[in-house]
Amino acid sequence: MKPMNISQLITSITPADENAMEQARRHWDSIAKPLGGLGRLEELLVTAAGAQGTPMVRLERKAVAVFCADNGVVEEGVTQTGQEVTLAVARAMGAGESSVCQMAKVAGATATPIDVGMAVHPPVPGLLERSVCPGGTANIARGPAMTREQCFQALFTGVRVAEELIVKGAQLLAAGEMGIGNTTTAAAVSCVLLNRAPEELVGRGAGLSNEGLKRKRETVARALAVNQPDAADPIDVLCKIGGFDIAAMTGFYMGAARNNVPVILDGAISCASALLAVGLAPNAKKAMLPSHLPSEPCGPLLLEALGLVPVLHGQFHLGEGTGAVALMPLLDMASAIYHSMTSFDGLGIEAYRPDGSPVGGVNH
Repeated sequence: MKPMNISQLITSITPADENAMEQARRHWDSIAKPLGGLGRLEELLVTAAGAQGTPMVRLERKAVAVFCADNGVVEEGVTQTGQEVTLAVARAMGAGESSVCQMAKVAGATATPIDVGMAVHPPVPGLLERSVCPGGTANIARGPAMTREQCFQALFTGVRVAEELIVKGAQLLAAGEMGIGNTTTAAAVSCVLLNRAPEELVGRGAGLSNEGLKRKRETVARALAVNQPDAADPIDVLCKIGGFDIAAMTGFYMGAARNNVPVILDGAISCASALLAVGLAPNAKKAMLPSHLPSEPCGPLLLEALGLVPVLHGQFHLGEGTGAVALMPLLDMASAIYHSMTSFDGLGIEAYRPDGSPVGGVNH
């Protein structure tokens, strides 16, 4: 990627190709099946066509990037576990043994873990080292998470990772995250972007007790009061109450859109990053495919703000990008029908009519 500033990145993201989307819709309607029979899956392929700029959308080569980072806010007792779990899961990812790695194998996707700001650790085989600040972010309950320079470094790291995967041939991307404490930072970001109170948006994360949930909500409220993030400035929000993983995913989504490659969203943390990306560059939405309905309270509201409707309702809350990867086989099935199913003409019958009137004189 050639060096660029944030303004250049934003202006380089073009709108969706409306002509390709219309052609994709017409192709779906020509296939010998009930109109809209595959529901949301048809809409997702239309979106992918708009991102790729062609109705002959291809999604076979898939890659998921998992951004790993630690968060200083864990000092406030907002999690069940300590930062050592971030490293443990990152090691499993590097060895290809974590949940997302197993699912990616089944889905035919590559899985790449990236350190964008984990606590200081020895070398981890298989972990891509792109750390912005070894040690992770500062405690948002006491001050800003990161400097503006660090924010841009993390964001452009995400852009670069997306572009590297695309250069390797990826036609469909997904992003995940791993970082103890990141449901707290994501909830704080969501409170600002959605103008909601912590009591509404802060959830239990990996399974907090009632006392832990109360402490987590109080911590988010304190972080908002201490930092006063500007909702109109996504970079200010990221700097003050975000995480390096959230900043990197924000850049990842912008990088995917810049290169006209569709990207699947995951859970609440992913959706917070996506809303930040759209806040910076509205055209970035063209590439976004929703996967599941997040379990965290802020998740559904983030999707609503993005104007996206999820396909899966499995109460997923594992993270790592697993919900995004879970959608990939369904997209493969939809693509098989889109590209290989015969048309109404091929069967020698009349197509279904959008107005629902009888076909060929017979009321179906």
